[in-house]
Amino acid sequence: MVLEPVMHGRDRELAAVADLLGGARAARGAALVVRGHAGIGKTMLLAAARHAAAEAGMTVLQTNGAEAEAALPFAGLHQLLAPLLGNQVRRGLRGAFGPGAAGASLFSVGLAVLELLSEHAAGTPLLILAEDAHWLDPETLDVLVFVARRLRVEPIAALMAVRAQHTGVLARTGLRQLHVGELDDDAARLVLRDHAPGLPAGLRERVLAEAAGNPLALVELPRLVTAGADAGLPDLLPLNERLESAFSDRFAQLPAATRAVLAVFAADAACPLPVLLAVAGTLAGAEVTAAAIQPAIDAGLLQVQAHRLRFRHPLVRSAVYRSAGDIARLTVHAALAGALAAAHPGDPDRWAWHRSAATLGPDEAVSGELEAAAGRAVERGALGAAVTGLDRAAELTADPARRSSLLLRAADLAAQLHDRRVAAQLLAKTDPAQGDAADRGRLALVRDVVEPGDVRDTARIEMLCDLALDAHAAGATDLAAALCWRAASRCWWACLPPEVGAQVARVLGKLGLAADDPRTLAIGAYAQPDVAGPDALRQLHTLVPDRSDVDGMRYLGEAALILGDFGTASSFLATVAAGYRAQGRAAPLARTLASAGYVRLWLGAWPAVRADLEEAEALAEETGEQFWAVAARAGRALHEAMCGNADAATRLADAVLAGPLAAGARFAAEAAQHARGVAANAAGRYDEALGILLRVFDPADPAHHLDMAGWALPDLADAAARAGRPGAAAAIVAAARERAARFPSPMLHRSLAYATAVLAADEAAGPAFEQALAMDLTGWPVHRARLHLAYGAWLRRRRRILDSRAPLRAARDGFDALGAHAWGRLAREELRAAGEESAGRAVRSGERLTAQELQTAMLAAAGLSNREIGQRLFLSHRTVSSHLYRIYPKLGVSGRAQLRAALDALERRGD
Repeated sequence: MVLEPVMHGRDRELAAVADLLGGARAARGAALVVRGHAGIGKTMLLAAARHAAAEAGMTVLQTNGAEAEAALPFAGLHQLLAPLLGNQVRRGLRGAFGPGAAGASLFSVGLAVLELLSEHAAGTPLLILAEDAHWLDPETLDVLVFVARRLRVEPIAALMAVRAQHTGVLARTGLRQLHVGELDDDAARLVLRDHAPGLPAGLRERVLAEAAGNPLALVELPRLVTAGADAGLPDLLPLNERLESAFSDRFAQLPAATRAVLAVFAADAACPLPVLLAVAGTLAGAEVTAAAIQPAIDAGLLQVQAHRLRFRHPLVRSAVYRSAGDIARLTVHAALAGALAAAHPGDPDRWAWHRSAATLGPDEAVSGELEAAAGRAVERGALGAAVTGLDRAAELTADPARRSSLLLRAADLAAQLHDRRVAAQLLAKTDPAQGDAADRGRLALVRDVVEPGDVRDTARIEMLCDLALDAHAAGATDLAAALCWRAASRCWWACLPPEVGAQVARVLGKLGLAADDPRTLAIGAYAQPDVAGPDALRQLHTLVPDRSDVDGMRYLGEAALILGDFGTASSFLATVAAGYRAQGRAAPLARTLASAGYVRLWLGAWPAVRADLEEAEALAEETGEQFWAVAARAGRALHEAMCGNADAATRLADAVLAGPLAAGARFAAEAAQHARGVAANAAGRYDEALGILLRVFDPADPAHHLDMAGWALPDLADAAARAGRPGAAAAIVAAARERAARFPSPMLHRSLAYATAVLAADEAAGPAFEQALAMDLTGWPVHRARLHLAYGAWLRRRRRILDSRAPLRAARDGFDALGAHAWGRLAREELRAAGEESAGRAVRSGERLTAQELQTAMLAAAGLSNREIGQRLFLSHRTVSSHLYRIYPKLGVSGRAQLRAALDALERRGD
């Protein structure tokens, strides 16, 4: 593939682009982020990609970022998709582009965009170009990242250019980065020879030195020296300013009408041509026609590309905008506001921002317009634009109380976007003295998300409790409950002393919430599981929840989880996950999947566990929920350990424990430490495992968590028994027995029964095993298989060889169905010692599926179409088809109709 125009010294970069385009044409889509300083050649590289794509018959879609449009939600996306949309906007995009639409999430919009692009790429491969991506509105950027991460089987390539100083834009997204550096001396001389062949030797060397390998400087600086002759190059200015100066000089030499057109175009590059010419006429004081554009094209400042007028380079736009002068810019924006309001009354956001740009000093009317625009942005899911709008609205009001309220709302939205830096800056500008009790509560709620500090800080919990009471007294009970929930969450996450939780419980009791309100149950369970847990467990078994209330179901599901009622938690959290998927709410979905993963570990659906936890971690990373990414990673470590994959488990666990969040998220630290202990047990290092696991029961240890430590009792018992040190766990088991007497946690009781039987003296263990096996283990295949192994091993040690074989066979089969390799190996060893050989374990077909393939198979088996599956998993229907193509041979089926039976067989073997 030939890339034109010729670019000297860019073989590496051009090869990367050619590879990107070739992959897209072969349905191996990908994205590439090009980074470099202004003038370094990013625009030329995108132009070369456009040329090569057109030669190859690909469709090219392009969007250009602009500072003036960065606050307009989805402005860049509309520019990108305009050639595909026509007059009809599909349902998934109405929240972004449609009038009056509300409630669209960015993930929903992203999926709609992915489907639209996929459909058009099915006939002709697509190239997406994003110039100056750092100036795109945040909603467009988020959608582009969403799409770019899901191009693996699409005939679509994406190429996005970002200026070097914008280091945070499109960083940490998982997208491949291409850094474009300065040209070497040979290439720089070739560029200068092509564009200034007659330049005298002395000036040529000066230009080469000043340009420092910047291609745009090599093209533009010679014009300065040839125009100024003896004046030479201006000194002491940074290169970008010298280039802008060159463009400004060229702008100043144009006719007045052309300068007016350029000034208006620099203020609004999406301005329709009739409005552009009309406003230019206002600025010039005379009628301006389209003919005025040609001199700017001839001067190399403008170009026509794909039937659109564009600035030749982003520096041209900034040079023109600055050259227009302060008063002229105010005049342009005021005229644009009026013209756009008349020509496009249905697009108030654009002209509201122009009125804002034309305003000096406070203006309540303009502030109100921006506040209204922010409200519309929130309805469309464009929280980033709303943050900018509310911030600017605050600048334009003279009312201190209103300013503080606007800033608080902006900070709240920034916190929802996980932009802690911006949220903190907005909070710093608020004045708490200007607000009432509710405002102070909201401020604390946002600050607790943005600046959580040390989760173990009891002073923060006291403050949240006090503010909750104040908010309740002011009539804001829902806000009070939210503050109480944050305080209770801190209690459980950090495993704080009971007296701290008691304080939260006292405040909860004063809020007047109903006893069966999901918030009541969750806050009580998180704050005081031992005290509130028994009654909460009884209510969880008897209440009939409103399954349409997704957030309420999440409270109930998480209460059931921490109280150890895993069957109820699994049912409730499955409803929650389905609800968040349907709403496109990726951040709370990540939290829900991470929680569900912990639950299902013990209920035996291990392929689903892997799918939940991997998706939870990916979504948490994608949405900035680092806390839940760590939680999911800890769950993955425990899952790998229970599967017998000791190296993978240890690697994941060590990463969690070494991270900065482990100290506050003690439940995740406990899971990681628990995983390390299980891995050591699996490797036969029983003394080491005992030392590791004892730590999770030590209240002074950072990995201790009272509730989750109870879940580790079986592994502690195994380590102590196999190390020949049962006494090391005696006090811990006694304390657990005392707690279980007042706290009917299903998980705690099953774990305690196992530990009691395993640690009992051989001559006294029989009744303990009988008691443990008599418990209802129908939905607890992990406990059941482990009990069968321990019981069979005890029978064999008691020389009851024939009696031992049945439970050992059950253990072996149970572990094989789960995919628990290390435990399955122990069962085989015990059977061999009992005189019975077992064939090696075959890899189950379900284990050959990736997490996403398993999810796809389950949804397809449930009768969902490819498009419906894509909506659930945030994938294109083409990716779903690709997954199914790989799934069928892995499961040994030939088509969709056989999936249900194949998955049912896997489920039966794993129950």
